[in-house]
Amino acid sequence: MREFSVPATTPVADEENLTDMVWANAERFGTAVSFRRRIDGTWVDVTAREFADQVLAVAKGLVAAGVKPGERVALMARTRYEWTLIDFAVWAAGCATVPVYETSSPEQVEWILSDSGATAVIVETPAHRATVDGVRDRLPEVRHLWQIEGGDGPTAVEELTALGADLSDSEVHTRRRTVRADDLATIIYTSGTTGRPKGCELSHRNLLGEVRSDVAAFPQLMAPGSSLLMFLPLAHVLARAITICCVYARATVGHTPDIKNLATDLGTFRPNFVVAVPRVFEKVYNAAKQKAHSTGKGRIFDIAEETAVAYSEARDRGSVGLGLKLKHLLFDKLVYGKLRAALGGRCVAAVSGGAPLGDRLAHFFRGAGLTVFEGYGLTETSAAACVNTPQALRIGTVGRPIAGTAVRIAEDGEVLVKGEVVFRSYRNNEQATRDALEDGWFHTGDLGELDDEGFLRITGRKKEIIVTAGGKNVAPAVLEDRLRVHPLISQCMVVGDKQPFIGALITIDPEFFPAWKERHGKPAEAEVADLVDDPDLRAEIQAAVDEANKAVSHAESIKKFRILPVDFTETGGELTPSLKLRRNVVASTYAEDIAAIYAK
Repeated sequence: MREFSVPATTPVADEENLTDMVWANAERFGTAVSFRRRIDGTWVDVTAREFADQVLAVAKGLVAAGVKPGERVALMARTRYEWTLIDFAVWAAGCATVPVYETSSPEQVEWILSDSGATAVIVETPAHRATVDGVRDRLPEVRHLWQIEGGDGPTAVEELTALGADLSDSEVHTRRRTVRADDLATIIYTSGTTGRPKGCELSHRNLLGEVRSDVAAFPQLMAPGSSLLMFLPLAHVLARAITICCVYARATVGHTPDIKNLATDLGTFRPNFVVAVPRVFEKVYNAAKQKAHSTGKGRIFDIAEETAVAYSEARDRGSVGLGLKLKHLLFDKLVYGKLRAALGGRCVAAVSGGAPLGDRLAHFFRGAGLTVFEGYGLTETSAAACVNTPQALRIGTVGRPIAGTAVRIAEDGEVLVKGEVVFRSYRNNEQATRDALEDGWFHTGDLGELDDEGFLRITGRKKEIIVTAGGKNVAPAVLEDRLRVHPLISQCMVVGDKQPFIGALITIDPEFFPAWKERHGKPAEAEVADLVDDPDLRAEIQAAVDEANKAVSHAESIKKFRILPVDFTETGGELTPSLKLRRNVVASTYAEDIAAIYAK
C-alpha cells in the first residue's frame, strides 16, 4: 500500500484556540482534579477552577508587564507544574511559547532566543538565569526575565500575579478570544542531531488537531479521572502534546523532574498510564532483570521473560495454548505483578514515542500485563502522526495514522504526512520549509512501509542509511534497537559508510555494570576502561551482537565492534535531550575508535 488516511473526528474550527479548554473545564467541571502537585513530599490536588484562576493571574501579569499579543515568551525549566501553568498563561495572554531545554548550552540558548525573537524569558533556577544573563547583551529584544525558584525575591508566578493584580479579568479574556486556530502557538526547536536546530512553528490548530485525535485514539486512558505522571521534558513535543491532551480530556496530571526519584514518585502518584521514550522502557526492563540476577532469581526471570514474549506473540496469532496460559498465570504472580507494582500498581498501559521500540521489548511488556502503544511522529507533526491503539495494535509497527491524517510512501520509500497536525513553517527559514513541505505533504526524512491494513513500519532514516563499499544499504536503527535491549549495553552506534563491512561502537550501562562484575568475579573498583578487552565482557557483547545480527542479512550484520570506555551522554554532546544519537558528534569524537575497527 502506498497511501492510507483516516478522516478527522471533529475538525478544528477557525475561532478555536488552546485556552478554551481551561475555562470550559473550570465552568462545567470546576471541582475536577486537573493536576496533583508534589509539595513537601505530598501530592496536593489542583482543581480545574483553581488552575484556571492561576492561569488567568499569570496571564494578567504578562499583560501588565507589557508583553504584547503575538510576542514570543521563552520558557526554560524542568518538568514541573509551573511549566504547564505558564504555557497556558502565555497562550491566554495572546502570545506564543518557545520551549528551551534546561540542559541547553549558552550558544543554544542564544540561538533560540535570537531566532525566535523572544521578548520575555522565564527560567527555573539561578543557573538558568546565569546562562541567559551571559548572552543577554546579544539579545536586544529580550525585555523581561523572570525566575521560577531559587531567587531572593518572589517567584515568577508570585511576581507576575502581583503585577497583574489590578488588571481586569476581562482584558485577558478579550485577548485570548482574539486568538484564532491558525495563529502561532509555539516555536519548538528541533533537537538538532545534525546542524543548527530549526524553529518549528506550530499553530493552535496543529496542537488541537493532535489533541482531539489522541483522545479519540485512547478514550479509556484519556478520560476524566484517569491519571498520568509526566517525567519527560516538557520542551519535547510528545510530553507537551500529551499533557495538553490530559487537560482537554480532564485527566489528572502530575509532574516529576528527576528520573532518579521516578520509582518513588510512581509508587506514591500511582498513575493509570505513563508516556516515555523507548530508553525508559529499556531501563525498566534492565533494572528488573538486574535485580533478579543479583538476588539469585535470574533463571526465574529469564523463563518469565520468554513466557511473556511467547504469550504476547500467541495472542497475535489468535490462540494461546493451555500450557502457556498456566505458565503465564504462574509468572504473573511471581514476576509480572511485581513489575507492574513498580509502576504504582494501577498502570494499565503506556505510550512510547520519540524513537523505535524493539519488537521483543514490546512483546515482553504486553505479556507482562502492560501494553506499550508505540507511535510515530516528529515535532513537525505536533507529536504523533501514527499510533497503535487498543482497537488497532500491531507490534513491530508504529500504528495507523491518527484521525485527520494521511500517510504516503514516496517512490524512494520516504514517509510523507499530511493533515491538521502538520506544521506551517520553519522560523526564518523559507528554504528549509520549501524542502520539507510539498503540496501539503511533509517529507519526514524517514523510510517506511505501509501494510495492507494501513499500519506503518519505520525501516530507517534517509540521512542515516549506511552504504558499504560493496554498495549495500544498511539501516542502522534495526541493529541498534536490538543491541540496546541487552541490559549490559547502554548505547551503540552502527558504522560502516564506504567501508568493507558493518561495525559498531558500544557503551556499557553504568547501572548494570557493577552487578555484571560481581557475577563474573571482576574487581569491584574496575572501570569499563580497564575491561574493554576482557574476554568475558567481549563474549557477552558478542552474544548480544550475534542476537541482533539475526534481524538482518549477512551483508548487513555487524562484523566487528569496539567497546568504548565511557557512555554517551547529553552533557557530552553525543545525545540530544530526547536521547537520540548525534551521529556526527559521535563520529568526530570517536574517529580513532572507528578507524581502529577497520584497521588491518
